[in-house]
Amino acid sequence: MIQYFFRIWAAALMITVAAGCGDTADKNENEMQQSTQTDRIKPEDSSEIKKVILFFGNSLTAGYGLEPGESFPSLIQDRLDSLGLPYDVVNAGLSGETTAGGAGRIDWILEQPIDLFVLELGGNDMLRGLDVGETEKNLRAILDKVRKKNPNIPVIIAGMKAPPNMGQAYTSQFEGIYPRLAREYNAGLIPFFLEGVGGIDSLNLADGIHPNAAGQKIVRDNVWSALKEYLLEKE
Repeated sequence: MIQYFFRIWAAALMITVAAGCGDTADKNENEMQQSTQTDRIKPEDSSEIKKVILFFGNSLTAGYGLEPGESFPSLIQDRLDSLGLPYDVVNAGLSGETTAGGAGRIDWILEQPIDLFVLELGGNDMLRGLDVGETEKNLRAILDKVRKKNPNIPVIIAGMKAPPNMGQAYTSQFEGIYPRLAREYNAGLIPFFLEGVGGIDSLNLADGIHPNAAGQKIVRDNVWSALKEYLLEKE
């Protein structure tokens, strides 16, 4: 795990450039990515009204460097279908997304029907050493808007870790965001989104950060462990 933390910190600059350059990314390019990535994984079956699970995140959700069917949201859709559960998955991942960017586009995302919301953001904030207070503020803004849309929408928060070389204070403050928000918003929590994948070369792309197809299967299982409680109890 420690090896993973040092690796992601060393590669932070590369990711900032390769995954969209965050604040300096071209606005039109981001809008084009939104239009192509924020789609249902599977066309809606007109013969059956299905509930919608929306995954809102960055390149980890978008499936950076992979074929569309290899991202963990697509794998979740496959599992839902295999179990005969009436859900459609929407992948609203955007490469290079920060929490500020997410707070800026959430209104547009919420225009569509949503029955379950999964939030995976903060990793890019951490890689850039952005203020922890601002990161939490932005995540709260996103969650507040989701709750405003429908107070009863189940929410799951994907937790992330910070590299130890950022200092104990930053690491503790950053990692504390996710369980605190989960408690306050009565949301499900994935303690560490990349558990079992981070730092394992065979499960990541050449950049050492983004899960490859095999790694995405483990991420799927991490997500499913939190997701299934909401899906199965509602059936």
